[in-house]
Amino acid sequence: MADSIADNLLEVRQRVEQAAAKAGRKSDDCELLVVSKTWPADKVAEVANAGQLSFGENKVQEAEGKVPALPDNLCWHLIGHLQRNKVRKALPLFDVIHSIDSLKLARYTSNIATELKLKPQVYLQVNIAGEESKNGYSVEDLRRDYDDLLGLQGLQIQGLMCIPPAAKTPEDARPWFAALRELRDELEQRGGHTLPGLSMGMSGDYPVAIEEGSTIVRVGSAIFGHRNYH
Repeated sequence: MADSIADNLLEVRQRVEQAAAKAGRKSDDCELLVVSKTWPADKVAEVANAGQLSFGENKVQEAEGKVPALPDNLCWHLIGHLQRNKVRKALPLFDVIHSIDSLKLARYTSNIATELKLKPQVYLQVNIAGEESKNGYSVEDLRRDYDDLLGLQGLQIQGLMCIPPAAKTPEDARPWFAALRELRDELEQRGGHTLPGLSMGMSGDYPVAIEEGSTIVRVGSAIFGHRNYH
């Protein structure tokens, strides 16, 4: 008999705690974000009923139909690419946005947030390996734009996010997680702003990401099972 979603959630939480302990970190130093994209509201409710409050969605359109159907106390994170024409719809839905990947998008999002009297928490998405197929700031462009990003009054910049290249083993992702942490440390040393957040690690590699300093891991299939694409 397959494990229940609640059993899977408990197992992932235990692995998060074990990885944190291995790295000499406190268990609450890293938040578990359950990736609920493609899963219907009733399945998300099952996870919420097991005590999980933070969920990640990839698409604004999907979240529009899902978020209102679930309890108000849940915290919603946008982890997929944010298109400029979706910003106005996204801001009232999501508490946290993990995919700010250009100064142009950041400025526009800040302006709309100010207009709506919102101030979302955001992560700056970094294309840490320079892959042409992925969205995200290049390291060089982020260094160039960083001071301007800090000046945007409508955003609370929490930290950096990355999706490393596809890897055969979790250990293969470790250098990329370390690189994001080192970039965060470099930006902090420029002064004026702390970046406490590192959004990195998914179902296949999150223990390694935690060992490298992740503060929020994005885990879906290890809890729900294989994607329910539709």
